[in-house]
Amino acid sequence: MEIRSKYIREQRRYSRKDLMDIFHLNQEETVVFIIKLKAYGVLKMVKATFKEKDLTDLIDEEIEIVDVEIETEGYYYVFTFVGVLTVGNIIIKCFPKYLLHKEAPLDEMKQVLKVLNHYNSKEQIINLFNGDNEQSAFNLLAVILYILNDYYENGLYTNQEDVIETNGDGEILWDNTINDTFAIICNNRPFYTELQTTNTVDDEMNYFKRLHQCILTECSKKLEDADLLELFEMDSVVISEEELSDFGDVDYVLYRLYRELNVQFSTRKQRVLKTIYAYILHSKDSEDNYGISMYGTNSFNLVWENVCAEVFNNQLSTTIGKMKLPMELHKDYQERKKDTLLEIIDKPIWRYFQSDGSGHDNPAKKTLKPDLISLYEKEAGMCFGIFDAKYYNIILEKGKVKGQPGVGDVTKQYLYQLAFNPFILKNRFACVQNAFLMPTEEEDALLNGEAEIEMLKGLSNPPLINILVVKIPAKQMYQYYLSGNKLDIHKEYLFL
Repeated sequence: MEIRSKYIREQRRYSRKDLMDIFHLNQEETVVFIIKLKAYGVLKMVKATFKEKDLTDLIDEEIEIVDVEIETEGYYYVFTFVGVLTVGNIIIKCFPKYLLHKEAPLDEMKQVLKVLNHYNSKEQIINLFNGDNEQSAFNLLAVILYILNDYYENGLYTNQEDVIETNGDGEILWDNTINDTFAIICNNRPFYTELQTTNTVDDEMNYFKRLHQCILTECSKKLEDADLLELFEMDSVVISEEELSDFGDVDYVLYRLYRELNVQFSTRKQRVLKTIYAYILHSKDSEDNYGISMYGTNSFNLVWENVCAEVFNNQLSTTIGKMKLPMELHKDYQERKKDTLLEIIDKPIWRYFQSDGSGHDNPAKKTLKPDLISLYEKEAGMCFGIFDAKYYNIILEKGKVKGQPGVGDVTKQYLYQLAFNPFILKNRFACVQNAFLMPTEEEDALLNGEAEIEMLKGLSNPPLINILVVKIPAKQMYQYYLSGNKLDIHKEYLFL
């Protein structure tokens, strides 16, 4: 079966004819293709209007619920996913929407996939299924990637056995030595020229080690055939000439795996065995039924937020007693040293009026929550940065603005600044910066403009500042993120 591997831009508007041409599908195949992708929430439909064609973002109000088999014209199809999708023999490489000038951004996608892996690295589960339960489609791609990545990190599955050696380095087995060897008697004392010792060695012919080698070789071949080895920057693994059938029929192999699971207590070994079990049990059906596999996310905005928070050294959850401040913590906050910046924001009060006219205050549990707060040095002194990571493709030009955050987003940035103003003023920060941080494919950062709501600026004295619109090179941010380093904000971006 011919593999069709294609690049798709996230949130670009595609017509049905576009999809047919890109993936070489006929009308009937296209309907099945669309239905499958819609079922997993990675493809949406919007009305094909002139206004809609040039948009790069998607809001819930635009999404249409229509019968795919009936409607053939009048709609655009929008991929809301970043990563890799497989649908039968079709490989879809969905790249982020801010990559506007390349149709096949191989190098950029390699980096994005590393970022996705880093973002998910804290997860201890394997995404075996595309959904919340095992009735969902088996996620073959995620399982293959897990099996290979585990091998690169931990090596082959091995079992060890105890063997008896002659004059080895291990512990002496005196019973075996006395019973099985000859002694030289000197001065009524026995001397043994050959000592029986014990040693623990890897069982090179172990069934499960050989099975692991076979599965690894098969998984590597699948990625190679799908043109994905290079994209995931993986080396080819060819360490076995055996076929799965050499280990017995499927039921027998699964039975052996089940029994091995019951005697293994190593977490890593259990995880490898369970993943191989799932791979053998489901992979054939997944391929025969043209199932969907996916590696990525349909919420890349959360990834961008995490990248910005890590690289800009988010201080929101740091206790104020441990922060580097322009001066000693102001006396008004001395008793709140163990509070975080989030905890010093006022919470809403819901006041109940009793029959006698008195009131009872009920503080809410939640309050405003900024994306990230960064404290950094400038020539004038310490700066208090209130930043919001926005995954938008804004177009801000003379007489033109498109793809911008909503009025609610602008309002919240002013309110965050207002909430922190007492802390900023009393602890004598030299300046405040309030900004939206948006990704760009360009090499250099750009101060694109600012957002302003005049009536909100006067809520404070001194007046609240406007919200800057800053485009940040995603490539540079990912490099910092993957290396675990923090960015020197003012040194890199003089306008902040």
